[in-house]
Amino acid sequence: MKKDIIKQNMLPISMIAGAVMYLTYHYMPEPIHQAGPVLEHILAIVQPLLIFTMLFLTFCRIEPRELRPHKWHWWLLLIQGGSFTLLGLAIALLSRLHPAGLFECKVLIESAMLCLICPTATAAAVVTRKLGGDIPGVTTYTILINILTAILIPAIVPLIQPMGDMNFWDAFCRILAKVFPLLIMPCLAAWLVRYLFPAAHKLILSKPDLAFNIWAVSLSLAIAVTVKAIVHSTMPVYLMLLIALVSLLCCALQFALGHKVGGRFGEDDMKVTAGQALGQKNTVFAIWVGYTFMTPETSIVGGIYSIWHNLYNSWQLRRSSISSSIISP
Repeated sequence: MKKDIIKQNMLPISMIAGAVMYLTYHYMPEPIHQAGPVLEHILAIVQPLLIFTMLFLTFCRIEPRELRPHKWHWWLLLIQGGSFTLLGLAIALLSRLHPAGLFECKVLIESAMLCLICPTATAAAVVTRKLGGDIPGVTTYTILINILTAILIPAIVPLIQPMGDMNFWDAFCRILAKVFPLLIMPCLAAWLVRYLFPAAHKLILSKPDLAFNIWAVSLSLAIAVTVKAIVHSTMPVYLMLLIALVSLLCCALQFALGHKVGGRFGEDDMKVTAGQALGQKNTVFAIWVGYTFMTPETSIVGGIYSIWHNLYNSWQLRRSSISSSIISP
């Protein structure tokens, strides 16, 4: 019974653990804080390793021929790319009309742009599988939206924010270098194991919850980083609250649109798949884009968005778990 309760509430437990972990460290005596740089270095190594392992385990469940585009992919790409472009043009127009003011308004619109163009989270396939969705479908979309993101950000951002000496191709290559190694390498490794080491592949398939458990650990670390960013932020409280509201609205809108589009192309499994593809975001990437290409204040929106989409995922997983227990004899 206790084990079932923990499994049903794994995400909120991980989120609370991450927040408590950082706050405990933050309020410890000053000498302990000297270990901060070492801990950050360890975290910078551990997080990518966890993501790599999680993706490797997920890709082991996908046949290469299953990775192909579907009609609903193009609708989601249109929603993300179109909304990002329209908001970018809106800021460009606003900057022409009011070149010296409206800083807060610009930050809020840029925050919305980050929430909308941000690619699908690498963990989306893990949650999609738990919810009974289409793993190859959400994985294919993750690849497609990363390519679109690498094209649109260098094309639109110069309209609203100078990029210094960086041209389109520099930014394009920099974005691809940021996201694709963690997508492609686990994929290739999984397919090598599938075809060269079938016994190991069979053993991996016998551990269906391993990727989810790894993600729970990764989530706690990500939330710890988010709490750190919020605690140390010098941003006015009212502006942070407005950014939180913008990220909440973007999160709700994208999950709703994803479910709507998915519903037009299939049953509940497609609603889940398209909803996760559009709503669950690679928020670490959003933070990086905020710092690298846009007004730095916008970077915090990625961390706040991760709270919203993980709370919604927690609710979905709990509802799915309760439904399964009712249906099962």
